[in-house]
Amino acid sequence: DMFDKTRSGRIDVYGFSALLRFIQQWRSLFQQYDRDQSGSISFNELQQAFTQMGYNLSPQFSQLLLARYGQRSSNPSIQLDCFIQICMQLQSTTDAFREKDTGLVGNIRLSYEDFLTMVVTRMM
Repeated sequence: DMFDKTRSGRIDVYGFSALLRFIQQWRSLFQQYDRDQSGSISFNELQQAFTQMGYNLSPQFSQLLLARYGQRSSNPSIQLDCFIQICMQLQSTTDAFREKDTGLVGNIRLSYEDFLTMVVTRMM
């Protein structure tokens, strides 16, 4: 949808080229955070990635993301496609939060409908 400028459900060659560049940029970032070059991002690598991206997130939140998006194993990890999805959602919801947090205090007060509106307009 990000690259479908006409909202036709299709992308032209320019949209495809932009999509390819977008994925290549994310892949480069992913490889930077995949310190052990395993092809996936572990819990520690995910925590370091969030910190380097400027997010101050708890280990519990990273564990939640690993449980939700990670490969099911004794040592869960995140693949490139899920990493992109997580980062895009995190960026989008952070932007929405910052629109409401005009004083930059790190807290906002929302009604339930405001919350739903924020989610629907940013995530769906």
